[in-house]
Amino acid sequence: MSDRIEIWTDGACSGNPGPGGWGALLKWNGHEKELWGGEADSTNNRMELTAAIEALNALKKRSSVILHTDSTYVKDGLTKWMFGWKKNGWKTAAKKPVKNKDLWQALDEANQRHDVDWRWVRGHDGDEGNERADELARRGSAEAAAKT
Repeated sequence: MSDRIEIWTDGACSGNPGPGGWGALLKWNGHEKELWGGEADSTNNRMELTAAIEALNALKKRSSVILHTDSTYVKDGLTKWMFGWKKNGWKTAAKKPVKNKDLWQALDEANQRHDVDWRWVRGHDGDEGNERADELARRGSAEAAAKT
């Protein structure tokens, strides 16, 4: 039995911007939990970030996590770019404001509460966890679109 939690996250958007959805699959010790949601007006990147935030925030205590994402934006933002953004007052190397700063800050906070191993997975390439997270994200997007 492992204390490590595996998470797959994905975001989807019908139009960009447009109705968006996020999904997350959490697996731990033989148990699974599915999470999803959406917003009537969002972007794919915002939904990718939201999926990771919601998944990490769903964990009740500090955990060891392997988080799989098909978003290089999310993985690289957190593991490569964020240090510089914070050092530069949330500005990019080009001195422009960081897009989605609110979500990056929320993800940074959620990430710091856990021991997360961030892993990129190729989307739509047969990874079962990624495929299920994608289905959940599309469900969230469809539910958001139905409310508009």
